[in-house]
Amino acid sequence: MSHHERRRTERFNFGMPLTVQWTSGSEQRKAHTVTRDVSSGGMYFFLPEAIPGGTAIEVEMTLPTQITLGPPVRVRCQCRIQRCDLKLGESAGMATMIEKYEFLSGSEEVA
Repeated sequence: MSHHERRRTERFNFGMPLTVQWTSGSEQRKAHTVTRDVSSGGMYFFLPEAIPGGTAIEVEMTLPTQITLGPPVRVRCQCRIQRCDLKLGESAGMATMIEKYEFLSGSEEVA
């Protein structure tokens, strides 16, 4: 059985630091991690705990020159967890879809 590729945009395979925020019940959660890969439509990263599929998250990161082909750009993304890959004794792999994003000016603080 062949693997069906669902990605529609180019994916960049490198680690980029980011901050992830989400709500779990009534609790606001926040974690710092690094991407495994990122594209204009989504990203994949690992967290010590799973976030359920369908959960809305906010991600803040700085896009490096390899992606922007210019100076680094700070961005805030509103995303949704598409898939959570769980393996016993390992971090949870999170596949996300970017729903919207905004560029941050130098005065706005990235957490």
